[in-house]
Amino acid sequence: MSSEYQNRWMLYGANGYTGRLICEEAVRSGMKPILAGRNQSEIAALAEKYKLDYRIFSLETKEAILPNLEGISVVLHAAGPFVHTAASMMDACLDAGAHYLDITGEMEVFGMADKRTQAAMDKNLMLMPGTGFDVVPTDCMAGLLKQKMPAAKSLELAFVTLGGQISHGTAMSMTEKLGEGGASRKAGKIVKEPIGKEGKEIELDGKKFFVMSIPWGDVFTAWFTTAIPDIRTFTGTKPSVYWFLKLQGIFNPLLRTNWFKNKMRKKINQGPAGPSEEKRKKAKAYIWGQVSDNAGQKVTAWFQCPEGYTLTALSSVAIVKKVLAGHFKGGYQTPAGCYGDGLVFELEGVSSLQIVS
Repeated sequence: MSSEYQNRWMLYGANGYTGRLICEEAVRSGMKPILAGRNQSEIAALAEKYKLDYRIFSLETKEAILPNLEGISVVLHAAGPFVHTAASMMDACLDAGAHYLDITGEMEVFGMADKRTQAAMDKNLMLMPGTGFDVVPTDCMAGLLKQKMPAAKSLELAFVTLGGQISHGTAMSMTEKLGEGGASRKAGKIVKEPIGKEGKEIELDGKKFFVMSIPWGDVFTAWFTTAIPDIRTFTGTKPSVYWFLKLQGIFNPLLRTNWFKNKMRKKINQGPAGPSEEKRKKAKAYIWGQVSDNAGQKVTAWFQCPEGYTLTALSSVAIVKKVLAGHFKGGYQTPAGCYGDGLVFELEGVSSLQIVS
């Protein structure tokens, strides 16, 4: 296989908010991805701006994708909601002989990759959903805490973002999940539970923050990375939002209707694509984690990192570079499981790990 082939990789969804950030970071670091997506004018304009090649195709079927992956060794998929777009791209990658990466945090997509792990191993291809803020920093935190307490039976992970804002793509993915509730992992099994089943205060950098439980991707991935049987994930929020969500059972039937979701999609499309560059530079995120064993002993830690979209661009490009260099494992892989618990600390703007207890 020629070095030219080895270094040809595709960024699908390059015209989206996060896709553009990934494209900018790739070019800044000297890479030349082949841009791809469904919007001819936007993709062509972006390709012209950065002097890159591009391809236009939809993700409706594997057959529609396959001819466009000729000569591609790695695909970084950045067009969600991934629950609707990932399966066809994964299958096309497997048939085309390309590694599959994406930036999702959707548990269903991690499950899709896991179900295809043997097919990927047979071809020595890697499937790694979650190369961004979902779930690189929290996955690394999970692995680090497992090192500190090998006998851990319970893992809690949380992220708190200060000064951030969500993008269209993230909001659209969240809309798909309206009314469906949350999840955690108990005795190694994923169990459904209400969003916000648990709320509590945590301490970060000497300050108190309120967090509530949500179905973050680590409910799926952290078990693969650590084998810790009980896992719950949290996000920072206002206590008033947490208490409002306690009433969600009353509203879930309405939230699940197409009528309500279409209302939300319309409202999302009326807003900005995502946070401005100025807002992203000023924003920051904290990653918190805690493990405990059967004796009640605990280890708690945290670190600071760039806000989610900035980190996603940094981590996704870093992982693409590793795969292109031949550093990968066949089958479904998690970021920390493949690249080690220190992966996130290779990225610009990530602080050192702070052990609290």
